[in-house]
Amino acid sequence: MALVSIPGQQAKGKVWLVGAGPGDVELLTLKAYRVLKNADAVLYDALVSQDILDLIPQHAEKIAVGKRAGKHSAAQDEINQLLVTKAYTRKNVVRLKGGDPFIFGRGGEELQTLVESDVKFEVVPGITAASGTSAYAGIPLTHRDYAQGVSFITGHCQIESRPMDWQGYANSNNTLVVYMGILNANIISEGLISHGRCPDTPVAIVSKATTSSQQRFIGKLSELSQLAADPALKMPALMIIGEVVQLADSLNWFNPVEKAPSQIHSEITALGL
Repeated sequence: MALVSIPGQQAKGKVWLVGAGPGDVELLTLKAYRVLKNADAVLYDALVSQDILDLIPQHAEKIAVGKRAGKHSAAQDEINQLLVTKAYTRKNVVRLKGGDPFIFGRGGEELQTLVESDVKFEVVPGITAASGTSAYAGIPLTHRDYAQGVSFITGHCQIESRPMDWQGYANSNNTLVVYMGILNANIISEGLISHGRCPDTPVAIVSKATTSSQQRFIGKLSELSQLAADPALKMPALMIIGEVVQLADSLNWFNPVEKAPSQIHSEITALGL
């Protein structure tokens, strides 16, 4: 799909590529909050929590363009065109993404489109799903005694068309964080085990991390597909694979408590934002 701009005219507004963080509204950065409150139009993904969506001004145009495995969503070229179109008709256009827009968020692709269309933009990074999830699950991604490195990978259906580096990911000194891997849990466990990762390697699947609905499903690598099939597991969910997961119980500090929207807004107001 070729992008359509308006010949002879410049875009009137700016696009703000904003990371909404992993879910907890209090993990939204101050800059992200300020930009969101000044938005004239917001294109948001399915992974952005309702508490954060509630911060969008009532006058702002809200457009859901969410991407979720197995469900209908806007095509990427449609999203690209919307960003360009809105930049010609709105002053502050916010592209709101869960986590950080540069980590499996296609943020780079969307910015390339804006560059081609001569649209001004800024990037507001967010707390990544990986760091937010691990922190709230009591799982340090690195630890001198357990893991000297960490890899973020996607377990999406690109597995067949783009071979995974199972040999590299099977390194026992490395923590593996898998985005979008629930539907391919069996392929992931078999791939790692067949390339030398111990079947008893601790694993965790964390569902709806940092929110009042957070749940942890902890077991062994050989049990990954069973954990992923648990009917109590709700999306979004992230996998953490590695020896650091054995610290999950002793370092578990988060007690999910639901806050009413009025309480959330009053706390933000108290900050003078």
